[in-house]
Amino acid sequence: MKYLLSLITVTLLVASAAQAQPAKRRATTPAGTEQTAKPAANDRASLMFPTTASMPEDVVWKRDIYRQLDLTKDKNAPMYYPVEPMGKQVNLFTYLFRLILTGRINAYTYKLDGNESFAEKDKLAVKDMLERYGIYYEEENGKLTVADSDVPSAEATRYYIKESIYMDQRTGTFTTKVTALCPILMRGADEFSSDATPYPLFWVNYDDVAPWLAKLPMMPSNLNNVTNMTADDFFAMNRYEGKIYKTNNMQGKVLANYCPTDSDMVAEQTRIEKQINDFKKNVWGSGFLPDTTKKDSLGAEMEAKEEKAAKKPSLFGRRSKSNSSNASSSTSTGTSSAASNRDKVARKEKSEAADAPRVSARRQRR
Repeated sequence: MKYLLSLITVTLLVASAAQAQPAKRRATTPAGTEQTAKPAANDRASLMFPTTASMPEDVVWKRDIYRQLDLTKDKNAPMYYPVEPMGKQVNLFTYLFRLILTGRINAYTYKLDGNESFAEKDKLAVKDMLERYGIYYEEENGKLTVADSDVPSAEATRYYIKESIYMDQRTGTFTTKVTALCPILMRGADEFSSDATPYPLFWVNYDDVAPWLAKLPMMPSNLNNVTNMTADDFFAMNRYEGKIYKTNNMQGKVLANYCPTDSDMVAEQTRIEKQINDFKKNVWGSGFLPDTTKKDSLGAEMEAKEEKAAKKPSLFGRRSKSNSSNASSSTSTGTSSAASNRDKVARKEKSEAADAPRVSARRQRR
């Protein structure tokens, strides 16, 4: 009887708690049906080519910076070549362009302030982008197609990337992670003008495109022509080289807003890089405290040999004390002997003058 009363009491409490919830949070499924959790939406590329974990949201320190990559530089050349597809090898822009054209990844509008936004309202319509930048396309049954010769990969010689340098308090390590990509078309340079105008196309969320970049092989350098590296490896290992043009700040300013000259721009870029490096070095006190770790026997032996070699006189260095004393004694001996010889000559001349016959002045007048 007591068990039945307790069961009825629990049932009434659960029913009252369900009615006390707001209308939006109440269960709306019909009676007799069970609620099942929806599986996470994972595409095939994410399952076949898993990438590194995303940046945690509760990191204790983070610095966001924006870099401009020039693909004509040697370190960034793997992103640009081959300019036109050669078999299965394509460059980064052609690969991203095909992924966006086929709807595998989303492109987001590049705003005037240069900030990226991956919200649903900022998704970029592919057809609008093609018409805006004069890229020839064909449409058949709502499907857009662009020939390889019409893809402007040769003009995409620059990129904007966003980096997040953060400290993970769980592991105590620093990580530099690329979070966004933006290809730039350089147009307007001709035989009369060498200045090209940059046209940023769109932003791409790196976490969305990372599984696909893990399938794009890249040639690491001119010395090794084997494509043993992927585009995801290239960005994960920070093999690129670029100058800072913007940081996340409260005023939303880029470096060009408060650096009037090129020298000021270089100085500010150097200062930001030094701030990040100094924070990494000094966060554990390694930049202030001396190294007090004990050296092993091999290190002590090597240090003793170095000190002994430093004390040993060099063949072309300063002369030793004994050599210098011998040299000084020989010099003094030579000097004294020369002085004695001069005295002997002077005494001899004086004696000869004394032995000469004297002639009086009176006899000379006669």
